[in-house]
Amino acid sequence: MAARRCPALQVALIVLLVVMTAVCVALIVVLTTGKKDKAPGPQDTIYLIGVGRSDCTGPPAEIPMMGYANPQQTAAGIHTRLYSRAFIIDDGSRRVVFVTADVGMISQRLRLEVLQALKEKYGDLYRHDNVVLSGTHTHCGPAGYFQYTLFMLTSKGYIKAAVEPLVNGIVKSIDIAHSNMRPGRIYRNRGELDDSSLNRSPHSYMNNPKNERNRYKSNTDKDVLVLKFTDLDGDGIGMISWFAVHAVSMNYTNRMVSSDNMGYASYLLEKDKNPGDLPGQGGFVAGFSSSNLGDVSPNTRGPYCVNTGLPCDYLNSSCPVGGTKMCQAFGPGKDMFDSTSIIGHNIYLKAKELYANAAEEVTGPVHFAHQWVNMTDVTVKINDTHTVRTCKPALGHSFAAGAIDGGGDLNFTQGAVEGDPFWDGIRDALVGPPSNQTKECHHPKPILFSTGEMNWPLPWHPQIVDVQIITIGSVAVIAVPGEITTMSGRRLREAVKKVSTDIYANIRQLVTWLYAELLTHVVVYQELTSVGTFRNSEVVIAGLSNVYTHYITTYEEYQVQRYEGASTIYGPHTLTAYLHKYRELAKAIAQNKVSELPVGPEPPFFTNNLFNLMAAAAVDRKPENSSFGDVLEQVLPVYRQGDVVSVTFVAGNPRHSGDIRDRTFVTVEIYDNRTESWEVVYNDASWETRFHWLKGSNRQNNATVEWFIPSSAPTGSYRIRHFGHYKELKALRPVITPYEGSSDVFSVRSSYY
Repeated sequence: MAARRCPALQVALIVLLVVMTAVCVALIVVLTTGKKDKAPGPQDTIYLIGVGRSDCTGPPAEIPMMGYANPQQTAAGIHTRLYSRAFIIDDGSRRVVFVTADVGMISQRLRLEVLQALKEKYGDLYRHDNVVLSGTHTHCGPAGYFQYTLFMLTSKGYIKAAVEPLVNGIVKSIDIAHSNMRPGRIYRNRGELDDSSLNRSPHSYMNNPKNERNRYKSNTDKDVLVLKFTDLDGDGIGMISWFAVHAVSMNYTNRMVSSDNMGYASYLLEKDKNPGDLPGQGGFVAGFSSSNLGDVSPNTRGPYCVNTGLPCDYLNSSCPVGGTKMCQAFGPGKDMFDSTSIIGHNIYLKAKELYANAAEEVTGPVHFAHQWVNMTDVTVKINDTHTVRTCKPALGHSFAAGAIDGGGDLNFTQGAVEGDPFWDGIRDALVGPPSNQTKECHHPKPILFSTGEMNWPLPWHPQIVDVQIITIGSVAVIAVPGEITTMSGRRLREAVKKVSTDIYANIRQLVTWLYAELLTHVVVYQELTSVGTFRNSEVVIAGLSNVYTHYITTYEEYQVQRYEGASTIYGPHTLTAYLHKYRELAKAIAQNKVSELPVGPEPPFFTNNLFNLMAAAAVDRKPENSSFGDVLEQVLPVYRQGDVVSVTFVAGNPRHSGDIRDRTFVTVEIYDNRTESWEVVYNDASWETRFHWLKGSNRQNNATVEWFIPSSAPTGSYRIRHFGHYKELKALRPVITPYEGSSDVFSVRSSYY
């Protein structure tokens, strides 16, 4: 009987061997061909897509501006309005939201308040793990939306009047996108944009390994990535573009709220796609997002000493007379407005070109992964014998020097690797010295403020940080919580893409082992099919997302301790920690194991000890025998295209107007002879207008409105109107009253003759 069973067993083993051989061959074929050989069907290409835009402009008077940390730069008018632009993508199983907002950066407090508002409206539909909030990095928006002490000190506290427009504007943009979701398609395109960016710390960049630098033709990323959103008829409904450049074409002398170069690019493309609509109106939404801009300036003429005209010192960006303050970089235009226009127009033209020619369809599922990470305590094993770790937050001496886009006022210089006894002594007396452990951890950074050891009245810097990746088919968006430099961004993109390569190699080994051991193929096949998540993917960085942690340099750049390195608050191994964390997220997505990721420690939402140093806006006064809205300086009777119209009104404090979203302080109106009515052609969101508010003596304020008449403006009769509110005391109670004023009617002609 045993002899008879033996051939049967042999036959069974042979059959099993043949079956497993076929399975392994099939797996290898799938592995080598990948998903790219599969013709996508309609079910692979259709998403539910929603786009939305909403005004998020805060009080344009007296509030400090966020970005340059210059106490003299307080808001005093409007150059252009600020908008939040939201994009929702749903594959039928998962949904993600990407928001790019005209703000300096997304603070942790702002994100938490937005998520709280979304939860109240939508339950668990929009959460911390599937919503990305990113800032364009304009330096000319109202501050006051942080909960950490350092930022509150430079912003005059946590200012509810500045926070609410941002929260409400971002949420409303998501509301609009949510309400107009429809089936559609997504296309991607990539190109390069020259003459619009400059590396502002080339000395730091050159400290990166030569063989690494030789792989790239420039010390900034010139790539522009565009996602084009259409409905099923092929009609465009929106676009997102990523390009790495600081939004600092408007410099620290500007006091008007402005969306800067990125905002101007949005303005131009939305004007193209929504013809006849005023800014902020129309269905097409064009979002321009920040990327790895940490060491990238739009001031392409570079730095020189403004008091001598000579080049700045290469190593520390200072001047023999005047120090870092005199070393300033300048854009390509005749002034900051012209430079903003040129850089913004360049970005717009490239995005428009890429949008028009986008033909590669984005297909595949939507994924997302998120963790909260205590960035003060991340340990990474870099080889068999060495581990590195992050540090408690600290800022170096060169942080106070500022960058060439806006140097500091004191005698600090970039590139400082030694402390200054004078400033260290003042620091020790005021806030205490850094601990030896923190000094050692941050070496070679000479610590100016050991913010991680400063907790009164609240922590000075965040410890808990968001790391997040969302994928839309073949596009992976890495949400980075800070200003990441060019080379750091390149390493991060490579690290995420390498995840699939590593898994790919592991699966090859696993298939070999499987064949040898004759095990089941199911687990291997499931893992294999997930590899396509990052293979052949477009990986892009969305900077200044979710929480602000200053800068992220490479280890080599950190050693030079220019402004960016001194502002890398978690120490020299910050980037190494982020590479480790984002690789974990990417691997979890690729292997469909996101649910197994630890959520991490939740960030704090402080309710006590938030402070506000902004006094209430004072009662308004007016000259005798006048009313609010009266004209103090009248327009001329006739102008030509290309001229500038100016009119000055008796004005109240714009802070008295409360929530100014979706309203305007200014209109330019043309008289329509056919309807015998006035039509608004420009408002204070228009690039062509400027609204200046002047805080006068004895609480008597003025508002000057300028209209830069375009060469395309129709001839005809025009007027300029101003709207506002003033505050007065009645029976010792403050009463706020609206007012309006109008210029005389004037003519615009093609010539004076």
